[in-house]
Amino acid sequence: MAKSKKIKASKKGVSLWNRAKKIIPGGNQLLSKRSEMFLPDQWPSYYKKAKGVEVWDLDGNKYIDMSLMGVGSCILGYADPDVNKAVIKAIQDGSMSTLNCPEEVELAELLCSLHPWASMVRYARTGGEAMAIAVRVARAHSRKDKVAFCGYHGWSDWYLSANIANDKNLDGHLLPGLAPAGVPRGLKGTMFPFHYNHVEELEKIVAKHKDIGVIAMEPLKYAPQEKDFLKKVRMIADKIGAVLVFDEISIGWRKNVGGAHLSYGVNPDIAVFAKAMSNGFPMAAIIGRKEVMQTAQKTFVSSTYWSERVGPVAAIAAIKKMKRCNVPVYLKKITAVLAQGLKERAEAHSIALTILGPSPLIALAFNHGVDSQTIKTLFTQEMLARGFLASTSIMLSYAHTAVHIKKYLKAVDEVFALIKKAIDEKKLSAMLKGPVSHSGFQRLN
Repeated sequence: MAKSKKIKASKKGVSLWNRAKKIIPGGNQLLSKRSEMFLPDQWPSYYKKAKGVEVWDLDGNKYIDMSLMGVGSCILGYADPDVNKAVIKAIQDGSMSTLNCPEEVELAELLCSLHPWASMVRYARTGGEAMAIAVRVARAHSRKDKVAFCGYHGWSDWYLSANIANDKNLDGHLLPGLAPAGVPRGLKGTMFPFHYNHVEELEKIVAKHKDIGVIAMEPLKYAPQEKDFLKKVRMIADKIGAVLVFDEISIGWRKNVGGAHLSYGVNPDIAVFAKAMSNGFPMAAIIGRKEVMQTAQKTFVSSTYWSERVGPVAAIAAIKKMKRCNVPVYLKKITAVLAQGLKERAEAHSIALTILGPSPLIALAFNHGVDSQTIKTLFTQEMLARGFLASTSIMLSYAHTAVHIKKYLKAVDEVFALIKKAIDEKKLSAMLKGPVSHSGFQRLN
C-alpha cells in the first residue's frame, strides 16, 4: 500500500498566531481552538476557506477535518449550500431592523413541534450565554440559588464558581486547573458537581443541601446511560422542587433531530441548544415548559443581537435539512465504522487506546502513562503532515463520506506504526518537531 503523501508545514498560520498572542489575551476567543491545545509551534491556526470537510490554511495547504468540525457546530459540513442559500437571502433582505424578524416565531414553533413537552422559547447566540439564561430563569422559578450540575456548561460565573470551594470541582467536567479569577467569592458554596451515571452523588448533594433549585446536566456525551439514570435525576428534581435543565449544546441533533433526551423519554423543564442547530452560524435556543419559561418576564433577559435574522434563518434551514436527510442515522452509521477502524488499527500496532463513544461523538485517550500526552502530540503532528486536522476529539458531519473515513484510517495505520516504533526505541520526544501540546488551561501571555 502506498504511503500517504506528506504536505508542507504551515508558516503563515504559525507566524500570525505568534502575532495574535501579543495583542489578544490567550491568542483567540476559544480555548478549544488554541494552537497549543493541538500542536504548539506547528498548527496552521487560521483558515482561508472551509467547504464540506476540507479546510485550506493561509499557505494554501488543504486538509480533511477529522477533528472538531468547527467545535461541533458544522453538523452538515462547512458552508452547506442549503443553509448558505437561506442566509444569503436573509442578508440581502436585511439582517437587522427596528422590527422583529418573523423567522424567530417560525423557529420557535418548529422547536416546540419537535419537543412536544415544551411550549415556549427564548433565544441567544451562543451556548454559554444560553446556559446563563437557563440557569437565571431556573433560579427565578425555583426561588432557590444552589445548583447541582453534571458536565461542561460554559464560562459563566455560575459555573466557574464551583472551583471557588474546590479547584478540582470542574476536573472531569471541563479542564483541570481552571482558576475562577474574577468570579465573585460570594458564589462560593452554590455549585455542586456530580458525575454522569452516579445518581448516588446527586442524592448525597440534595440530602446535604436543602436549597438546590437547579439541576443542570448534559443528557448524554460519550458514556451511555446506565440504570435509568436520567429518569432517576428527573424524579429527584420533582421531589425537591428543582428545575431540571438539559444542556443539549454538544449532543443535540446528533442522536436524533432535536434533543438527545427524546431518545430516553425523559423531559427536562428547560433544554438548551446551540452549535449544530444552525450549522456554523451563531444561534442558541432555550426551550421549556410554559410556567417555567414565563418566569423570564420577572427577571431581565434581553440583548440587541438576539433579535437579528441570520441565526433563526440558518437554524430553520439546518433543522429542515437534518430532518429531510435523516442526518442522525447517517452519523451513527459512519461514526461506528470509524470507531471500529480505530480499534482495529490500535490493536494491530499494540497502541493502548481507549475509544469513548460513538454516541455519536468520539473521544480518544492514549493510555501510555507519562508518555500519553507526547503520543497525542506526535499523532496530531504526523496526521497533519498527511493532510488531516486530527486530535483526540472527533465530531463527524453529514459531509464526511466513506472515502474520507478510508483515507483517514489509512493515515492512522501509518502513524500508529510510527508511534509504536518510537515507543519501542524510546524516541517519542525525539520525533516531535516542537513542544508537547497542552492538556489543560495554561497561560499563553
